[in-house]
Amino acid sequence: MQLDIWLTMLVASILISVSPGPGAVVTMNYGLKYGLKRSYATIFGLQLGLFTQTFVVVLGLGSLIMSSLLLFNIIKWIGVAYLVFLGVMKFIEKPQLPDNTAKIKAFSASKAFVQATLINLTNIKATVFLVAFIPQFLNPNEPLLGQFTIICSTLICVDIIVMTGYSTLASKLKNVIKSIRAIQIQNRLTGAFLLVAAFFISTAKRA
Repeated sequence: MQLDIWLTMLVASILISVSPGPGAVVTMNYGLKYGLKRSYATIFGLQLGLFTQTFVVVLGLGSLIMSSLLLFNIIKWIGVAYLVFLGVMKFIEKPQLPDNTAKIKAFSASKAFVQATLINLTNIKATVFLVAFIPQFLNPNEPLLGQFTIICSTLICVDIIVMTGYSTLASKLKNVIKSIRAIQIQNRLTGAFLLVAAFFISTAKRA
C-alpha cells in the first residue's frame, strides 16, 4: 500500500473513531465507574468486534450481508435489541456508593469484554460503512492478506488510542461523582445515549 493512500486511510480512521457511538459510550461508562485500567477489557472487546467485522468485509461476506435484506435486518435488529437492553438496564440500575474493594469485586473483565465485542459485532451501521470504506483502499493487483493486515491494524490501533482517550477523560470525573444522585444521573445519561445509539442503528439501510 502506497504511503499517500495509507495516510488518507489513517485520517479517515481517526475521524471514524472520534465520532461518538455505542462503543465510546460503554468505554466511557467503564472508565467513569472503574477507571482507565479496567476499561481496557471493554476497549479490547471492541477491537475483537472491529477485527471480525473488517475480516468479514475483506472476505466478501460484507457484500452478502448487504445483498440479503433478511440477513441485514436480522443483524440490525439484534444490535438494536441488545443496545436497548443495555440502555434499559442502566436506567433501572440501583445507584450505589460502593467502596473501592466492592467496585473491584463487582467488576468482571470477561463480562465487559464480551459485552463490548457484541456491541461492535451487531453494529450494522459500522458494517455498512466498512463495506463502503475498505474497498477504497484495496488494490486488486496486490496480495489481499497484506492489505487486510495494514487496514485492520490501522483501524484497531487508532480505535485503541481514541477509546483510551475517552476512558481517560471519563476516569478523571470518577472522583467528582460521589453522591447517589450523581451516580443516578450518570446511569440515566449512559442509558439514554445507548437508546439513542439503538435508534440510529435502527435507521440503517443497505447502501
